[in-house]
Amino acid sequence: MGRQLPLFEPATEWRTLDERSRGTTFIAIRPRSVLNSPETTRMGYWSLNPYVGCEFGCTYCFARDAHRYASERERERGEPAPDMPAWLAFERRILVKQGAAARLARTISPERLAGNTIVIGTATDPYQPAERRFRITRDLLEALAQHRSLSIDITTKSPLVTRDIDVLRTLRDRGRVRVNISIATLDARLARRLEMRSPVPAVRLRTLRRLHEAGIPTAVFIAPVLPGITDDRASLERIFAAARAAGAEYIMGSPLRLRRAARERFFPHLDREFPHLAARYRRAYARSVAAPDAYRTALAERINALRREYGFTPHDEDADDADDVASE
Repeated sequence: MGRQLPLFEPATEWRTLDERSRGTTFIAIRPRSVLNSPETTRMGYWSLNPYVGCEFGCTYCFARDAHRYASERERERGEPAPDMPAWLAFERRILVKQGAAARLARTISPERLAGNTIVIGTATDPYQPAERRFRITRDLLEALAQHRSLSIDITTKSPLVTRDIDVLRTLRDRGRVRVNISIATLDARLARRLEMRSPVPAVRLRTLRRLHEAGIPTAVFIAPVLPGITDDRASLERIFAAARAAGAEYIMGSPLRLRRAARERFFPHLDREFPHLAARYRRAYARSVAAPDAYRTALAERINALRREYGFTPHDEDADDADDVASE
């Protein structure tokens, strides 16, 4: 077996770019590769993440383990490691993939991508607040826009995506693009208990509508669906109705997944905010990162029934989650 290349350039390339008052640090890295292949992630698409970590820091986010994997790999090679648990480093120590667009431009192979989709934002939000300054996502989109016949999905919670409507239109005209807006609940108070630094649900719906009016195909991802918290039919139906009114072309829902770092963040949060559910969650996720089979089947039936009721086309490619964190 050949020598495994490090994920990033040597340690001399790591440097602090900025520090926020709440303790978040932004660190520049130079990625050796940008696109993750389906063979690497074991998912049915290519993935691309401009950052490792996310300022939004949603309590349930499965992608916290992306930071853990990256830190563990780099620690083995002598890179600086965070002096905090992975679940906290995910939202306090954001790795900024500087030079990612130039690397992508040099290494992209449109022929190899033919027939596949590139999903941007599987393990981070590509439009988290840091993007206003660092513009990594914007640069990557501009690099992709130099090619034709690419299929691109972008998943975000942020209205900042509307800044890039111009390049999104170019990607649409030269191939295919869709923006997926992630919404776990339309209850603003509940959203604050689960994701206190994310844009409020009403802002996400306005973003969806603005993209639709600009001619950009959109979807709503109800992800994750939290058992006993956001999975009742009335709550899901509100999202379906709002998605239809805002012009979404597609909608999907996927149940909560909990890997190790995500558990370390989410279970203590349950103990504080939803103590009546804490024991139930620990039993349900005791042996698997995924919700129990019976729950996933029942949720899929509920989602499909709502799709039919609100005129969304059923789809057979929904995943439990866009989970390729092992590659980040």
